[in-house]
Amino acid sequence: MTPAEFQALTNATPAQMGDLERFITRLTEANAVMNLIGPDTLPDVWNRHIWDSAQLLEYAPGAQTWADLGAGAGFPGIVLAIMLKTQPKSHVWLIDSLGKRCRFLQEVVDGLSLRATVLNGRAEDNAVTVEVVTARAVAPMEKLLGYAQPYLQRGATGLFLKGEKAEAEVAEARKVWQFKSNLSVSRSDPRGRIVSVRGISRVKTW
Repeated sequence: MTPAEFQALTNATPAQMGDLERFITRLTEANAVMNLIGPDTLPDVWNRHIWDSAQLLEYAPGAQTWADLGAGAGFPGIVLAIMLKTQPKSHVWLIDSLGKRCRFLQEVVDGLSLRATVLNGRAEDNAVTVEVVTARAVAPMEKLLGYAQPYLQRGATGLFLKGEKAEAEVAEARKVWQFKSNLSVSRSDPRGRIVSVRGISRVKTW
């Protein structure tokens, strides 16, 4: 995917495209010393990472507040913050347990003047009230739902980017959690799935 193809799919403004280009530049620099993403994915960064993240906006039209758990390299959180920059009431919380990743995220947030807050700590200990909670490549669904439980119980919808084993992960998670879910085919990779989750409670064992 080229930048022009991404712009055509998303109607991104020239300012948003500029922010995304600057983010990619900073990510490439940081990745040389921090291994934020697989180096072999950088040549396809617009599809593998940028479009993969931005497509989530289509599943929550109008949502202004998001929490990205295990925000790591900024996918999907930084991309969402850039794409929501034109919305004055938008805000994205970027939550990660590793200090050096949080410092990288803070540099990007400050450099691009994003409406975003970086929180260094465990996802389940930083439960803010948001409309959508998301995560990408963080943990299997069973464990991920444990991280997301406080957000979901406060009314958030979960939108989780998963791979080709998503169906099996959801089935395994149902042994521990009760929840409503829907799986959609990822537009960036037909092998991937976007798992939408609403409501959550632990399966009773008695």
